[in-house]
Amino acid sequence: MGFLDSLEAGSQIDSYRIEAPIARSGMASIFRAVDTRDNSIVALKLPHPDLEADPILFDRFQREASIGEKLNHPNVMRVFGGGKRSRVYMVMEWCDGRLLREILSQGRISHERAIRMAIQILNALEYIHANGVVHRDLKPENIMVDADDNIKLIDFGIAGDTGARRLTYANFTATLGTPDYISPEQVQGKRGDGRSDIYAMGVMLYEMLSGKLPFSGSSPMAVMNDRLLNHPIPPRVADPTITPQLQEVLYRALERDPRKRYRTAHDFLLDLEHLDKVGVEDRAELRNWQKRRSHLPRKILYYTALALTPVVILLLMVLLARHR
Repeated sequence: MGFLDSLEAGSQIDSYRIEAPIARSGMASIFRAVDTRDNSIVALKLPHPDLEADPILFDRFQREASIGEKLNHPNVMRVFGGGKRSRVYMVMEWCDGRLLREILSQGRISHERAIRMAIQILNALEYIHANGVVHRDLKPENIMVDADDNIKLIDFGIAGDTGARRLTYANFTATLGTPDYISPEQVQGKRGDGRSDIYAMGVMLYEMLSGKLPFSGSSPMAVMNDRLLNHPIPPRVADPTITPQLQEVLYRALERDPRKRYRTAHDFLLDLEHLDKVGVEDRAELRNWQKRRSHLPRKILYYTALALTPVVILLLMVLLARHR
């Protein structure tokens, strides 16, 4: 039994008394705890022992803590630094509520509620981007919502800090983000910037409004391929009650080319706050979105070429033999 498995209610880590385990992932476990110095409730995130032995993953954990400690915004979960610690762990703000994913799993939410929550998320994005941080894994699983619909942006596990040295992770697919929300430029292997978060926010808002995702596929690779080659299902096709202005906002957030996308989270936010002032464009993607392309023809050519290669080599050998 490892150290994390032995932590039960009443266990002590430095000045923190464990109350209960909350969540466990492949990299870390989270516990509800009490800071015995002031009796405040906090969340402790402890890396698994095997993570500490992996320098790349351990560096990622420490980077997440470092990024979190420099952020202080009402819509971003706090990470508290300082103090001597007997082992590596994060001390995080305790956030009551439930994940946005849980809310969406219960069905579509009203447009007013979706916009209200989206504005808060965009406020959080505007703040972290201004502080040189790109989240890179924005999704409903990383949004905490309390009983009054106040949101907290959580989990900076693969966030990028533009002020820090560049880090790359070979063969570490988690740095790409989540297939349903990853931006086209990240699919193409680019690092992405704040506009990648804006794209993911566009996908989330589309999902909140319509109860559906703008792209689909039989596998994660097929989903990512779909967004590289095709236009999203028009929001008003997915849900006819979406207004033309709101549809236009979604299209601006979901532009495949990041240069055509909203430049900042603030621009996105302003349009949501003033939908009556949003001009609606005559978009070609509204007319030809049903023409779906795939990489299948390219794959057929590739495998055909492979199959014909031995035949071509044999013919060349015959021709060479005749010329001797």
